[in-house]
Amino acid sequence: MAKRDDIIVGLDVGTTKVAAIVGEVRGDHDIDIIGIGTSPSPGLKKGVVINIQATVEAIRKAIHEAELMAACTINNVYVGISGGHIMSFNNKGVVAVSGGQVQPRDVQRVIDNAKAASIPADRDILHIIPQEYVVDGNDGIKQPTGITGVRLQCNVHIVTALRACVQNVVQCANSAGLVVQDVILQQLASAEAVLDEDEKELGVVLVDIGGGTTDVAVFHNGAIVHSSVLPIGGDHITNDIAVGLRTAKAEAEKVKVRDGCAMSSLVDPEEMIEVACVGGREPNIRKRTMLCEIIEPRIEEIFKLVENEVHASGYREVLGSGVVATGGTALMKGIDALGEELLQLPVRVGHPRPVGGLYDVVNSPKFASGLGLVLYGARNDPLRDWGDKKASAKGNGRRRDNGGRHGSDGDRRRFWEIIKGWFNEAL
Repeated sequence: MAKRDDIIVGLDVGTTKVAAIVGEVRGDHDIDIIGIGTSPSPGLKKGVVINIQATVEAIRKAIHEAELMAACTINNVYVGISGGHIMSFNNKGVVAVSGGQVQPRDVQRVIDNAKAASIPADRDILHIIPQEYVVDGNDGIKQPTGITGVRLQCNVHIVTALRACVQNVVQCANSAGLVVQDVILQQLASAEAVLDEDEKELGVVLVDIGGGTTDVAVFHNGAIVHSSVLPIGGDHITNDIAVGLRTAKAEAEKVKVRDGCAMSSLVDPEEMIEVACVGGREPNIRKRTMLCEIIEPRIEEIFKLVENEVHASGYREVLGSGVVATGGTALMKGIDALGEELLQLPVRVGHPRPVGGLYDVVNSPKFASGLGLVLYGARNDPLRDWGDKKASAKGNGRRRDNGGRHGSDGDRRRFWEIIKGWFNEAL
């Protein structure tokens, strides 16, 4: 397989599955999906790595499958991260404008000032996301460069994570032979795939219900204003079904996907389903409403926790676009109706927005994070402008230190060795 310098790869390392999605860049903004690989993920619990070797093997399998489909060798990936260790807060920075007109250096200075917050020594900053700029009291500015003024303020959203948890994810990718270009908060990636800009402007809550966690992000005026990770997800529903119907967890997952419904009132009370038993016993015949009565309380719990986060954000009254639910559990019938009933907000199921190539394969909420990582990488890749010119020397030109800002000194040395190699070959 040939190396490619025009691809962006998203690696969604989730609690239930690892998904690798390969996107081919066409022009400035267009993406074709050319490869997809998935593998069960037994090495994570609630978004946190608990078994390095199992996670490495799952990554390798997903990457290998994606390579075969895309007919290329994958070297670099954008990795999504979640887990209860994620913490975020809003902050602001203020600087005096030098020269009477805002320059790019002033913008950088005010962002640096905003990130000078006190965080524990065991945590790293994942993202510093500008929400708005304020020049001499005039707020709502998105691009302050060139505006005349003497005082520049920047309001930002800062996302932090436990350093050890981030390093474990990066280590697993490295052990699978990959270079991590950046580590991205899962809900930011999902937002790239399923939210419209109009929704972000009006105010919207993204609820990404994964296997082990539920990721929440609140957007208003086009920017993220609140984010959190809830330690509950689809796996909890599966466990409830396994206990309630006295069946194996694998069978419980099948029954959940095949017959599950978030509202028992939407199901015919006479409808029956077949549930396999453990120990080789004959399958049980149960009413489908019994299954739904197991599922409904857990979905209610998730939405009540989401409601708490929405109230904590302080933006409850300005969410003009309501709620967008995505992730694998969002595929369950009736989840939007139950969400509207509990949250008193409009709820829609978020499918990834259309892209080229194998879009039909990834057009599912369960692939929102993976596709979002590809879209995020295409929009934020700092080496893309010159990567195409240099790639012919050493294959994939998009190389950064492993984990982006989280790379070790050894990773940075390898990065500069690659750069030196390009110049040596040129000479």
